[in-house]
Amino acid sequence: MTVIKYKPTTPGRRGMSKDAQEKITKKTPTKQLTTSMKRGSGRNNSGRITVRHRGGGHKRRYRMVDFNRADKLNIPGIVEEIEYDPNRNAYIMLVKYKDSERRYHLAPNEVKIGHEVVTKVKAKAYPGNRMTLNHIPIGFPIFNIELKKGKGGQVIRSAGSSGKVVSLETKHAQVQMPSGEIRFVPKECYATVGEVSNPEHSNIKIGKAGRSRWMGRRPEVRGSAMNPVDHPHGGGEGNQPIGLKAPKTPWGAKALGKKTRKNKATDKWIVRSRHRNKK
Repeated sequence: MTVIKYKPTTPGRRGMSKDAQEKITKKTPTKQLTTSMKRGSGRNNSGRITVRHRGGGHKRRYRMVDFNRADKLNIPGIVEEIEYDPNRNAYIMLVKYKDSERRYHLAPNEVKIGHEVVTKVKAKAYPGNRMTLNHIPIGFPIFNIELKKGKGGQVIRSAGSSGKVVSLETKHAQVQMPSGEIRFVPKECYATVGEVSNPEHSNIKIGKAGRSRWMGRRPEVRGSAMNPVDHPHGGGEGNQPIGLKAPKTPWGAKALGKKTRKNKATDKWIVRSRHRNKK
């Protein structure tokens, strides 16, 4: 992937960059594999804002990406197109299977048009192929990993990310996540070989507020610029410090360093935490 940098012809262009989309081969999606998408603009069923800074943006259609591929077991498919998906930062690929059905899947970084991909219990360790963790060679990059058998891929789906199997000696496979966390995953779960496409997505600079609005993001305002009634950081004459030992959210909760993980039931699956000093 190539990142295009603009000349500073305007203040908004200064520092702006975009994806050249060299690998994308088709501009419009396959209509049968898309559906309409209603956007709630961060509001709940009573119309109240529950997620701030959402709203507006360009209208999108949802691409029905198959993260599971279990019902296409042992059926090879050919990659026909690599497409842009406005609902995610990775590219997707259009695959035509031998039974003539077409489906969208997450595209690996190394895949090209004409490549054959297959889902098998044991397949070749080739980018785009999907197989069970106990047959994936240790150290190979993998993505779109199942955590529960038959549920489909749930983790490692964002642009440029990948994990790897680090051990198969125990009852469960030990998989290293992009964060550095190592966790147990059942060996019967499936994963796709390769690294997720669009690895330079993190290098793109938005450049101006208007471009964020096209993406459906509304402006954020610093708490220190608000009144005391609106934020714990608010108030004071001119530019004042927040006057607190620790930064807070608008609702008074700690904003930095506060542990938010509450699901202790899944702690047993974590071999090594991403916080190295924790385990």
